[in-house]
Amino acid sequence: MRCPWCTALDDKVVDSRSSEEGSTTRRRRECLNCGRRFTTYERVEELPLVVIKRSGERQPFDRAKLIRGLEAAAKNRPVDQAGIDAIASDIEEAARMDGPEVTSEWIGRTVLDRLRAIDEVAYLRFASVHKGFKDAEDFEREMGELR
Repeated sequence: MRCPWCTALDDKVVDSRSSEEGSTTRRRRECLNCGRRFTTYERVEELPLVVIKRSGERQPFDRAKLIRGLEAAAKNRPVDQAGIDAIASDIEEAARMDGPEVTSEWIGRTVLDRLRAIDEVAYLRFASVHKGFKDAEDFEREMGELR
């Protein structure tokens, strides 16, 4: 680490502690050349998460897109923004645990599982888009599976 005061490369770590819920490490350093102290922060660089679409196309995971889909499904329903954000965070975390690539099919099924437990109408709205409903019979079939 280069000292911001004298640009020397020799320093020692005086203090180290976790911050931001353990996602960042704060280090207090002392330059061995000029003796001045400075602070650095370390955080893990996350690997990019890639979504494999049904067409085979690969796209970077977009949390905002997932949240928009959840918001559309839950519009005018008793699902608050905190609940939507929690679902999106849980799905993103689970996807990262699975590896650097995840299918859009997996994301859709996971969203449906979460919405089923929260609100049936939001579940049906999301299912109608994810599963590509074509007519009322598709809704009826899904309602039967839901019950």
